[in-house]
Amino acid sequence: MLGNAPPGAAGFDPERLQQAGALLEKAVAEGVTPGGVLLVARRGAISLERAAGWLTWDDGAAEVTPSTIYDLASLTKVIATTTLMMRRVESGALDLDATAAAYLPELERRPVGDATLRDLLAHSSGLPCCTELFRELGENLDRDEARAGYLEHIASTEMEAGARERAIYSDLGVLLLGEVLERRAGRPLDDLVQEEVLDPLGLRDTGYLPDPALRDRIAPTEPDDWRGRLPHGEVHDENTHALGGVAPHAGLFGTARDVATFAQAMLNGGAYGGRRIAANQTVALFTRRAELVPGSSRALGWDTPSEPSSAGRFFSARSYGHTGFTGTSLWIDPELELIVVLLTNRVHPTRENIAIRRLRPAIHDAVVLAITDVTVEARDGG
Repeated sequence: MLGNAPPGAAGFDPERLQQAGALLEKAVAEGVTPGGVLLVARRGAISLERAAGWLTWDDGAAEVTPSTIYDLASLTKVIATTTLMMRRVESGALDLDATAAAYLPELERRPVGDATLRDLLAHSSGLPCCTELFRELGENLDRDEARAGYLEHIASTEMEAGARERAIYSDLGVLLLGEVLERRAGRPLDDLVQEEVLDPLGLRDTGYLPDPALRDRIAPTEPDDWRGRLPHGEVHDENTHALGGVAPHAGLFGTARDVATFAQAMLNGGAYGGRRIAANQTVALFTRRAELVPGSSRALGWDTPSEPSSAGRFFSARSYGHTGFTGTSLWIDPELELIVVLLTNRVHPTRENIAIRRLRPAIHDAVVLAITDVTVEARDGG
């Protein structure tokens, strides 16, 4: 089980690790984000859990604490959808090399129909990144009706590239994976995630559609002209909102400690606290580079360090992780037995603030350089 330990017991220089944490406070002072939480764990022990700043820039705003809940954005892709895909592939219920049309007949003879599940996971299908599907559907639709509308839109979307021609990070591909999961199970995605991922790992502060009673703990995101309000406890991503707040590419809210617990399960080869969510060989399959597109850093659902990388220069080539648009990230290094979780709401009050791109690698570099019990070197090319 993930516990607490002094930095020295986990092989860190305590002063250097605190300096890594201080980068988050400096970032708040420089306007990178109103606040955030940084959690560092190594060898099963949390050595740093630093909260800094406030929920918003407003005068009198509540301070961020380690229990602050953030919109995890695209961390949903790995925590929810990729984990469910791991489980289905492992059980034989889904075949990575079957086409999307094999599971979704509506895609037959459509541009994306011949893309495999492996392609969709590795962002090598050729689908474009994303479109403003929400503008076609609006709010307050029946979720099944919204899913059908999204599926038809994606089925009609022209490919931006040929399959495995180049890597294009695509929410649309992940939406198809979610549709496959829901249709095969005959159950809603949020129920599947709750029962197969969150409950087994004891992630009580993570989930879709957070209880309004938790609002005081939740960091707001960005005022939305389309909705005419500030999302606070409702998902920032508009396409997810139009799906009722539950989607395979976004929608989860959670705390840094819960994200770290999930990460520890991955680092443990799919097991945590006596419960197993995937086999070790399945974790290995999904977290190594897919090698479908030459030069692509993409694994199956996950990413690996590219050059440059949000993981910085010193996470090993075996590392895997993901970022989220709202200002979240998770990186896991099996060689260093290291987990770094950074949760912020950098989109508050505007997504145009992209200074998080400098903060992420700076923090990851500082954390790794605080390790004293092994020799750390920059990755080749990094």
